[in-house]
Formats: sequence, structure tokens, C-alpha cells
Amino acid sequence: MNEVTGKTYACFEPVLDYVVVKVPKWPFKKFLTANRELGTQMKATGEVMAIAPTLEGALMKAIRSLEENIDSLILPALKEYTKEEIHDRLRKKDNERIFVIAEALRRGINIDEICRITTIDKYFVGIIAKIVNTERELEIHSINPELILKAKKYGFTDKVIAGLNGRTEEEIRDFRYKYNILANFKLVDTCSAEFEAKTPYYYSSYDEENEARQSDNPKVMVLGSGPIRIGQGIEFDYCSVHGVWALKKRGYETIIVNNNPETVSTDFDIADKLYFEPLTEEDVRNIVEVEKPDGAIVQFGGQTAIKLTESLNKMGVKILGTSPRDMDRAEDREQFDRALTNCGILRPQGSTIYTADEAKTVANRLGYPVLVRPSYVLGGQGMAIAYDDKEIEEYVNEINKIAQEHPILVDKYMMGKELEVDAICDGEDILIPGIMEHLERAGVHSGDSISVYPTQTVEQRHKDKIVEYTYKIAKELNVIGILNIQFIICQGAVYIIEVNPRSSRTVPYISKVTNLPMIDIATNVILGKKLKDMEYGTGLYKESNYICVKMPVFSFEKIKNADTSLGPEMKSTGEVLGVSRRFPNAVLKAFIASGSNVSKKGNILITVRDKDKQEMLGIAQKFYLKGFGIYATSGTGRFLESNGIHVNVVEKLWEGTDSIVDLIENGRINFIINTPTKGKESNRDGFKIRRMAAECKVPCFTSLDTVNALYDAIEDDDVEETLEVIDITKI
Repeated sequence: MNEVTGKTYACFEPVLDYVVVKVPKWPFKKFLTANRELGTQMKATGEVMAIAPTLEGALMKAIRSLEENIDSLILPALKEYTKEEIHDRLRKKDNERIFVIAEALRRGINIDEICRITTIDKYFVGIIAKIVNTERELEIHSINPELILKAKKYGFTDKVIAGLNGRTEEEIRDFRYKYNILANFKLVDTCSAEFEAKTPYYYSSYDEENEARQSDNPKVMVLGSGPIRIGQGIEFDYCSVHGVWALKKRGYETIIVNNNPETVSTDFDIADKLYFEPLTEEDVRNIVEVEKPDGAIVQFGGQTAIKLTESLNKMGVKILGTSPRDMDRAEDREQFDRALTNCGILRPQGSTIYTADEAKTVANRLGYPVLVRPSYVLGGQGMAIAYDDKEIEEYVNEINKIAQEHPILVDKYMMGKELEVDAICDGEDILIPGIMEHLERAGVHSGDSISVYPTQTVEQRHKDKIVEYTYKIAKELNVIGILNIQFIICQGAVYIIEVNPRSSRTVPYISKVTNLPMIDIATNVILGKKLKDMEYGTGLYKESNYICVKMPVFSFEKIKNADTSLGPEMKSTGEVLGVSRRFPNAVLKAFIASGSNVSKKGNILITVRDKDKQEMLGIAQKFYLKGFGIYATSGTGRFLESNGIHVNVVEKLWEGTDSIVDLIENGRINFIINTPTKGKESNRDGFKIRRMAAECKVPCFTSLDTVNALYDAIEDDDVEETLEVIDITKI
């Protein structure tokens, strides 16, 4: 039986009155040096899907769903190119090709020539031409109902129309309302209404009939997180789906808005209603005007949903849980500083800036190194540690390539132990499932760090301080629902780095290893229930008897020329979990699960910067005594030899030899220890070594903390252990 219609069978031939477009989401903004050419090897981290009555409309919807700050086929950077340069760019098969085709049409390059160069079917180039021709009409004609209706059917937003026509977005919206040009919603039914579809699975169109069914039940809208990308992945889909299930149990009609075909939240049988739409202000407004929800939950959809908080508030939609004002207090630097001061909580010194000159002034006052990052980001995008004025200029200019609605933050970089908690607050009490300890010191993004629960090296007084600070800041920010806090312990003191009043990537992890249904509890709190009235208690939850190690997984071999060194900007594309009664064994399981080739013997190549040599010495000695062969570049090699370690010295790449290349490519190196020097240039020796390692699938560690954990795991693997099957639900 076809579940969509409930009346036809699977053998019934589908008859569609809509077009679906799926577009990949690429991670190239994270990897500025990466080769963006597309070919037979997949480079995308996710995808979006769009549905519309026309291919033009579906394509434009999909483009704006990508969350690349692009709402149409107009890529501003291409305006700087000459016609000849655009003609040459048509040959380049990269993630911008569709925008280059549109620009070529604007420059008068004919469809046949474009098809000859690209070998793309003439039909599809013709569709792009229709969109470009509509742009021209909007530029040269005064707005009229027929032109606006055509533009809306072709997927143009009010903002794009306004920009082309020299008007404001509000003027275009008012004009549409005056002439009743409104978005209606159609059911996905697979048989073009020949049989009535029973699944409330909708897409917007500018046809006259609205098929969205209404009820008098209390409704809650849950905003999804859009395409999977580095920094925002399936963890937010987990949160959205569990939130919907909890709402249903409380008797609410649930509405999900999302555009990612890979997720469970966009299965048509999860929520009572699914709107497969872009997560933009205008598209969400269209849904709100039809559904008139009693409230919306933005805490579960990552930064994508959080960005829509203010817009929803202006639309008159009640934000359930933490208020928009208090969410802003957590993100706005000055307000957040005041909140921490009110609580007597330490934080790294810093300031807000807008220009590179301001950043240099602040950095010199604080003293290098400093952490530079844009506000309101997820996955540490644009975040970097700067060691001098030149790097400040480079990083700030990179951030400002994208228009910034909010200031840039410059903080004193503190080297210390980083910890993290996810907590639930009901306005009176808090519940912390567990404190997670990052194995790598501060400076590696939390999403790229090995995370350990329960903590292994943290003193009780620091744990107590973390619980105290979590309670204080949750109360100060009036958090109702879920929050995530990053801590650092430096020189015996506990500092708060940041507070996110939303769910985080660690929620599924900590929920599973503590057997606490965090999202179910948080949803009930958002709806008004108190923690003390539930069965889980308050404060810090009881610790597990097992050790759970969450380890990141990277896709560096897929993305050519991307730097593999770890830092404050997240680069991992997934994660695995290792569970054991002993910490080293849990680490070993995690290494193996992540695909790392963990060798108990073999050869190591070591090349580290000067400031790491002394710390690296102890690590090298342990591997040397265990029987590993040690290879090193000249500077590192001389240092190790002077400390009694026999080293096979190999020349650096720039010294004119291929010996390192041969060692790696011939499989003679089992893993590499390389701590990167300052700078991001792809012509640096370390960069090339790290790239070779990625392409030859040789584990390459850029953090000495990770190497220490690897040694302990290898050493512990010699311990005999009875095989035990662990029931994670009983942890």
C-alpha cells in the first residue's frame, strides 16, 4: 500500500505535478586552500532539497536553502570578471559553475556556446536563461502584478526582487499583499490529486488553491537545522525529532520546517505536518501566516534556527523556552560580559571590534596570541588563533568577506584544559547529565577534540565550581530549556569561554552515555514542567561506571589541498564512540572505530615546531623504548639525538629531496607527529606533509595530547581483558 495516498498500491504509476531539486552542500568555506573542482570523488558534506511546481522555482528555493548568503543565481564576486574571464570560467567544473553560467548569459554569451563548453543539456541552460531574463525584466520594468507573480513562481524572494527593482523588501511584500499574491501550500501526493493524499507533507507554490489542512489543536512549530555541514550535522536532527515526539506526548500538534532530505525530521510520518521549505525569514513567514502556530521551538535546530528567533518574534510567534532577549544576552559580547560579572564568573579578557586596525589595537593590549572569531557562528567558522599583527589582518579580512551583522570578537587565548556541559534549566533548578573533558588542550575546537565522560583528570573542586557556574549563569540568563557551556581550567582557576542557549552536538552523545533523555526533559521544561517534579533529580547526575570516549572523524582525503591541522575552526565531519571500563581501552576502541590504523610497532615521522620540542621529547622516548623506529626532519632530529634517541634524519621537502615523500608513499611510516607553524600557506613544508599523509591514509597528529592518548591506548592493549558486552542503556 502507498502510505502517501492510503488508497493506491506500490505498483500504481506516480504522476507528479511538482519538480524536486537536490543540491549538494560543500565545505569549501571551511577549507580556503582546498581544490574546489568537482569530479568522480564526492566532496559534499550534505544536501538540500526543494519542491515547487516549476523547475525554476525549485532551483531557486534550493539555492537559498544552502545557507551560503546567496538568495538567487547572482554571485556578486563574478561581477568583477570580464566577459572573457567568465567565458574561461565556464570550463571550470567547481561549486560555482551554475552561477558562472547565469553570469555568462547576462554577458550575452549564447546558450549554444555555453552548452558546447560545459556539455550541459540545453534544456537546463534554458531554465537558467529564463531566470536571468526575469532578472532583466525586474531591473527595467516597474513592478506590476503579472511580473511579480511570474517572479514568485520562478522562486524569487521579496529581497531579491527589491534589490533588482530598486525598492525595499517591505515595499515588495506590501505590493504582493495588496494584489493577493500569496504563497499557498500543496500536498506531495504522487498522483496529481487523482486520489486524495492523506499525508500532510507540504511545499509552497503561488497557485491559487491552498491545500494546507487546518485544525483547532494547539500547535508548536519546530525549526530544523537545514543541510548537514561541518559544525552542524545530524545531531540537531536528533534533537528536532526527539522534541517533536515529546510534544506529541503532551498533546500538541507538531509542525516541522526543514529542507534536508537526509534527515529523519523530513520523513513525512514524524511530525503532524511537514513543510519542506527553505529556512529563511520569508519562507517561514509564509508558513506562519497559514498555520498561525501557538509557539515555536528554536533551541533544537542549531544556529540555523537560532538566527530566525528575532524574525519569528516580530511575526508575533511566541518563542517557547528561553526568551529572544536572553538568547541575545548570551551572544552579545557586552551583555554577556555583564551577565558573567553579575555572577562573579571569570572569562578570558577580550573586546568587540569591526576592523583589522581595531583588532590589532585590542590584540596588542591583551598580548598575543589571541582568538579571533565572528559572533553568532556554529562550528567555529572563521575562528583562528592569531600570533601577530599580520595574522590579525589576514583573519579579520577573511571574516569580513561575508557581510557581518554582528561584531567580531578578539579574546586572549588561554592554554588550559577545556571542559563542556550540556544542561537543562527550568528557571529554578538545573540538571547536568555529565561533565565532558576534552583530551586536547584549549585551541582545538570542541567538535574536533576527543571528548571523555566521565572526567579523568579534573579535581573535585573544579567539578564543583563548574556545577556552581552552570547554575549561576543559567539563572542569570533566565534559561528555560537547554544550554551548552564551554569551560577552561587555566592556572588553577575555572573560566567560562562561551554559553549557547540551545542544544549542541554533544546532546546525543551525553544522552546515550548517561541514559538521560535530555531532549524529552528539556521539551517538558519548555512547556512549563519543573525538574523537581520529574524522576531524574537536579544538579549533577550520577556518574557512569564506564568510560566513554567520543572521537572525531575527518574526511581530509576527499578534499584535496585542505589543511589537516586542527585549530579553533571545526573540521571533522562525524564522530564515533568507544566504551570500556578502562580509559585507555575506550580510547583504543575509539581510534579503531574512527578508521585510524593503530599500529603497535613500526615507524614514526616527527617534525615539530621549536616550542613543542621539549614536550615532544617525552612522547618520542616512550615510543622509542617500545621499539618504534624514529624518523625526523633535521631540526627535530638533532634535538632528539642530543637527548639519547637514535633518529633516522630525513631532509625537509624544500631541501630538495623526495625522501619524506618516498617514506610516506611506500608505507614505511605508520603515523606522523607534526605540529604546524604559524600561517596557512599551502606551500609550507608541514602543510605538504600533512596532505601526503591524508592522501596516503597515514594517521597524522597535530596535537601532542592526542599522541599521548594513542601511546597509552597501545600500551594498555597488552593488558589481557575478558571480553565484555556492554549494554549502553544500563550505563
